Amino acid sequence: MKTEAVIDHITGWLEEYCARAGTKGFVVGVSGGIDSAVSSALAARTGLPTLVVEMPIHQGRDQVSRARDHIAMLKARHAAVDGVEVELTDVFDSLVTALPGEPQGAAREMALVNTRARLRMTTLYYLAGQHGRLVVGTGNKVEDFGVGFFTKYGDGGVDLSPIADLMKSEVYEIGRALGVNDAILGAPPTDGLWGDSRTDEDQIGASYPELEWAMTYDGDDAALTGRQAEVMAIYRRLNRANQHKMVPIPVCEIPDSLR
Repeated sequence: MKTEAVIDHITGWLEEYCARAGTKGFVVGVSGGIDSAVSSALAARTGLPTLVVEMPIHQGRDQVSRARDHIAMLKARHAAVDGVEVELTDVFDSLVTALPGEPQGAAREMALVNTRARLRMTTLYYLAGQHGRLVVGTGNKVEDFGVGFFTKYGDGGVDLSPIADLMKSEVYEIGRALGVNDAILGAPPTDGLWGDSRTDEDQIGASYPELEWAMTYDGDDAALTGRQAEVMAIYRRLNRANQHKMVPIPVCEIPDSLR
């Protein structure tokens, strides 16, 4: 990959999209992970007003500190960057209390995990509306178009996606070139939605290098090793199950004969 050229291309794309949309800049949520760090650094690089938002909900201390350090770094490097922390833990807890359903159970736990992401999306769009800006997505190609590892109308609810055509390994390459903090580059990828230390690999059952391999493999399944076959099965199962996230919303079209 021509890293510097890709960085310039994405930066120009962000600038042009913002100009066409008639908006004033960007809002980006950061989590202390590589994808949000790269997305926010690219937005900041445009020189357009960029608000970088950290939104803890029962967040691990290390995730919060990485996000804060990243915001401080961007502010030091780019005059048009501002940062804000919106503490959402109490808001989330109040919502949990108000929501119906059994207090425990796997289905409720997963629903509440996704609710965290949707609460953050609501916050980003509030700030974007307040400042006349666009919400920048932070999903990479493996998450957005491979295994669908994102929350529908949560972190998937954005105005534009600057890194969604980059594999995870390419996002890391871009991050190193942009000078993203070593603490972020070395942190195990996590969605940060569970309030514990579980990683993306813990949840998915495969690492991002393995998923990238599965996403691009076009050989004979009979040639796969035991672990390769296991990874391929994980990838295909998630890709199939999460197609509803990756395709446009189905519209029931009414035949002309019924109008």
